[in-house]
Amino acid sequence: MDQNLFNDICLQQLKLSGVHEGETVAVLTRGSERGEYADAFLWAAQQLGAATFHLRLPSPASASGAWAVGDSGLGNIPLAVEALKSVDMLVDCTFLLFSPEQFAIQDAGTRILTAVEPPELLARLMPTTELRERVEYGADLLAKAQSMRITSPAGTDVTYRLGVYPTMSEYGYTDTPGRWDHWPAAFVFTGGADDGVDGQIVLSPGDVLLPFNTYVQTPVTLTIEQGFIRDIRGGLDAELLSSYIKSFDDPRGYGMSHVGWGLDERAHWHGLTQFPGGMGMELRSFYGNVMFSIGPNNELGGPNDTPCHFDIPMRGNSLYLDDELVVDQGELTIPEMKPAEKR
Repeated sequence: MDQNLFNDICLQQLKLSGVHEGETVAVLTRGSERGEYADAFLWAAQQLGAATFHLRLPSPASASGAWAVGDSGLGNIPLAVEALKSVDMLVDCTFLLFSPEQFAIQDAGTRILTAVEPPELLARLMPTTELRERVEYGADLLAKAQSMRITSPAGTDVTYRLGVYPTMSEYGYTDTPGRWDHWPAAFVFTGGADDGVDGQIVLSPGDVLLPFNTYVQTPVTLTIEQGFIRDIRGGLDAELLSSYIKSFDDPRGYGMSHVGWGLDERAHWHGLTQFPGGMGMELRSFYGNVMFSIGPNNELGGPNDTPCHFDIPMRGNSLYLDDELVVDQGELTIPEMKPAEKR
């Protein structure tokens, strides 16, 4: 994308995030990655009268080959953490989520926006206030529920006991002190009780394995008891998933993490074929997907901080809250969560 166009969409983003004169905005990058993102956000913050600076971390000394979450690169740089705790807004171009440093920065009142997807995707899925309203309606609905049940024609039938952890919303911008969001995003989620997820999930061809950034090719059956995956059966996809989790040598990697659904009708299920270099945020957000996660729940205040993390958005599933049908085989049933053209 042309840098001037990138500047313009970052300016639009910071306006939505409430940046104004008198604030301070920091941009965090790592190594040689996303220098053009830093340039665009620094320019945009200046246009809005905010003070701004760029904090660039060194590249990791080594790479394990696994997407281990929770390592921010800030763990041994307390001065950098203190600097980021002092700003009004941090644009994170590295992915700090699940790290203790991110939680400390948020606790200080700094609002955080993660932006790591390709610029063309950021432009196409620019957040809107209308989408925020629909996401927040869904979050309010989820926050009141005590149970969630997910079913599918392929054989999924799993129940989450809710009410232990808070409900979170992502709509792609943040104007509230201490709040984190991810651009682009449009989904709601919570977590089941640590011992309160039971049943079976059957992954079907076309469901998405993140961070593999691949589509399921062969059915995978997961047996879940008291909040942990006890058995993974199927063909190659099952073997890959099982091998990946096992490679962390951490039994908490089998724990069930957050769960929810997507609301963005502009997001494409086939998005991985267009933007293979991103983190799959489009796939987490596409309209009517039901997504469950494996691994850490410390984002919700839970005790599991394993670095092994999987997000799995699924198509064509149904989701019930306290026996009320909310997602019907991939279609939202509540008018307030639907875009205008679907009501």
